[in-house]
Amino acid sequence: MYKNFFMTLAILTMSCLSASAQSLAKNYKDVSNGNPLSACVFCADPTSLVCDGRVYVYGTNDHQQFIKNGKTGSNGYGNIRSLVVFSSDDMVNWTFHGTIDVGKLCSSWGWRFSASWAPSVTWREKENGTREFFLYFANSGGSIGVLKASSPIGPWKSPLSKPMIDSDTPGVSPCNWIFDPGVVIDDEGTGWIAFGGGDPQSTGSKLMPGNSRMAKLSSTMISIQGKAVKLPAPYLFEASELNMMNGRFVYTYNTSWSDRNSWNSYDKRGSQPAPSTCSMCYMVTDTPLDPDSWEYRGEYVPNEGNFGMGWGNNHTRLQKFEDTYYLFYHSTLLEQTMKTGASGFRSIGVNQVRVNENTQKIAKVTMDKTGVEAIRNLNPYVMQQAETMATCGGVSYEDFSNPVKPTSISDLGNDAAKNLLVKMKAGAWTMVRNVDFGTKGAKTFTLRAKGTGTMQVRLDSKTATPVATVEFSTTTLQDYTIEIDPTKCKDVKNVYFVCTASTNAQFDAWQFSDEEPDAISVPFVSKPSFTPQYYDFGGRLLNGKPRVGSVYIDEQGRKFWAQ
Repeated sequence: MYKNFFMTLAILTMSCLSASAQSLAKNYKDVSNGNPLSACVFCADPTSLVCDGRVYVYGTNDHQQFIKNGKTGSNGYGNIRSLVVFSSDDMVNWTFHGTIDVGKLCSSWGWRFSASWAPSVTWREKENGTREFFLYFANSGGSIGVLKASSPIGPWKSPLSKPMIDSDTPGVSPCNWIFDPGVVIDDEGTGWIAFGGGDPQSTGSKLMPGNSRMAKLSSTMISIQGKAVKLPAPYLFEASELNMMNGRFVYTYNTSWSDRNSWNSYDKRGSQPAPSTCSMCYMVTDTPLDPDSWEYRGEYVPNEGNFGMGWGNNHTRLQKFEDTYYLFYHSTLLEQTMKTGASGFRSIGVNQVRVNENTQKIAKVTMDKTGVEAIRNLNPYVMQQAETMATCGGVSYEDFSNPVKPTSISDLGNDAAKNLLVKMKAGAWTMVRNVDFGTKGAKTFTLRAKGTGTMQVRLDSKTATPVATVEFSTTTLQDYTIEIDPTKCKDVKNVYFVCTASTNAQFDAWQFSDEEPDAISVPFVSKPSFTPQYYDFGGRLLNGKPRVGSVYIDEQGRKFWAQ
């Protein structure tokens, strides 16, 4: 049973005053900016899907290589064997769901498995209501693998004991790099995959490297039907992705560093100028397996001085979410801000993009630090996970409870997707934007934590006078609830959770209430009957038994995912 303490702020006045002068951890993402999505996790090559009112973003786990390198040196990619997962329902506060341990999931491949880069994801709901999620990834530069799940955050499994596509797959060879898959399910329910990249192969040229491939997926989505065909993608280098717009296929890719001297010989260039090096271009068609049917449309992300955000070649994903299109991409913005001396460690960002679905016209995108505006306010009166934040300082993540074997990690090198906590040292903090307390104001605050520490709630500034202070000490996850002044906690605010003292303090969840509590001043001694609690992906309390993947809180405060 959770311990519940109801305390007044007056009792904690002295601790509040002493903590206010404490040095706080540095912020590597300005509180007014939306990019990058994460202020503490290096990740790249984004892909995405929308499910149940949330957008899920998956990417290459650059952070695993960063840790392996000792947080220095250059990103060689060779030690990346996992993928990251984030999600949001407001586009500014992002929930980190941890990593997908692809190396572990594909252990049956033996020597065939090398690395996991550049995923692409899609999903479908079958007539019986069963949901199937498919995550395709580059197994280094030599093959493409696939994972399968029944929810967007897993649990994932490898349905094959080897890569899905390699050099022996019909129609693939010769292709220099068999990687960077892009997948889509068309309006008829058929799956398609594009892939390939690298410098011009023996029969190619700078203009037409000859490394782009397109294939139809079988009904199982884990093999191709027939053989792959070659796409005429000018200056293709990498980063394939696919979208459907008004019944047409939209293929996007990143161009090479090659000179553009042969552009005038391209008979489908129309009025389009030669694309800049390392730009994002696109093509459209009605018949994806007919190479002659593809129409080149030009670039939608020109490489103009890297926009001052430090990227060369890129990898993008167009995603429609609540009638608006967004472009996910990567940059080295976080790396530049941290100034660790490391190089090539990327982070995912997002900006809005104008798209005409009827004509499949994609306007050129301006990528910046500001990012996008929130599409809704955050509700503080439902449980919110500590892993949901707009920015932070001094935090790391830990997998706190495994139903089979307890584990503790903080390097993002293993599978932490099921049971995450935010580990906070003294001076660490997190922030969520656009929290709507309403006109009545909040009357109580509940913190779910583990370890020993002091957590303060501050509004609109991380150095503001706290509106709530909670001291906790527990070896298991516990809830601590205090009364607060509703006149100080109302309207729309940015909320900071500041850890002012810590001995292995771990932050799991929080919630405000506008109801008066049943005040008690000591922990529960008796153990009343317990009703299981289930929460959706965003931390919202559900009624009844949830679908697979929801959070289950047991009577000791432990958090598991419903299977």
